[in-house]
Amino acid sequence: MTLPSHRRKGYASVATAEINIEEHTPLVRKLASMMMARLPASVELNDLIQVGILGLIDAARQFDPTQGVQFETFASQRIRGAMLDELRREDWLPRQARRQARQIEDSINRLEQRLGRPPRESEIAEDLTMSLEDYQDALGDCKGLSLVHFEDFSDGEGEALNDPLANIEDENCLTPLETLTDGAFRQAVVDAIKSLPERDQLVMALYYEQELNLKEIGAVLEVSESRVSQLHSQAVARIRAKLKEWL
Repeated sequence: MTLPSHRRKGYASVATAEINIEEHTPLVRKLASMMMARLPASVELNDLIQVGILGLIDAARQFDPTQGVQFETFASQRIRGAMLDELRREDWLPRQARRQARQIEDSINRLEQRLGRPPRESEIAEDLTMSLEDYQDALGDCKGLSLVHFEDFSDGEGEALNDPLANIEDENCLTPLETLTDGAFRQAVVDAIKSLPERDQLVMALYYEQELNLKEIGAVLEVSESRVSQLHSQAVARIRAKLKEWL
């Protein structure tokens, strides 16, 4: 992903009378680093930071202190939004990676039902007829998150849906927000996390609760940053496999 030159120029010199942009740039880097854990290797951290700084500048211009919201909270939403908009515009995750992510989730779900326990990496790789190294590379490509396009939807038998009208929201179904606020769904997420292998639980706790970055988690676990990324992707895939009826 490369930021257009007309959007790169001059962002560092922009300031407002109320907000010091440079003082808040560490927030941009922190949010970009956290988002990178869910993105493929083709996305550059510096590109994401550049887009995030534009979001920070926009937040500084739009911020109204009389609303009773802290600037960091307001800015975080704008920064994330700017990054996501750019990622969507660039169509950042190849369809092959999205397909692999679904295949990994299906394999984990299938093996858990058969084995009665979380499958080991070697077992998932064997089920996918991959070498362990290829499986771990696939985890690195997926990075635990995928966008869904109309063409990716399928019917109950796995055939592609050619009619875009078939993908329009069903008014009788729960919205994503309603699903998230559903007590049963929250409990299902808790149960899914508790069912993770101990190492995967530790990775999730360090990343989401302690807010450590991948390098810091690697230091705790005494593994490489890329290995932490693989473990994070695998943990997300395990959780998604447990929550298939909700997703």
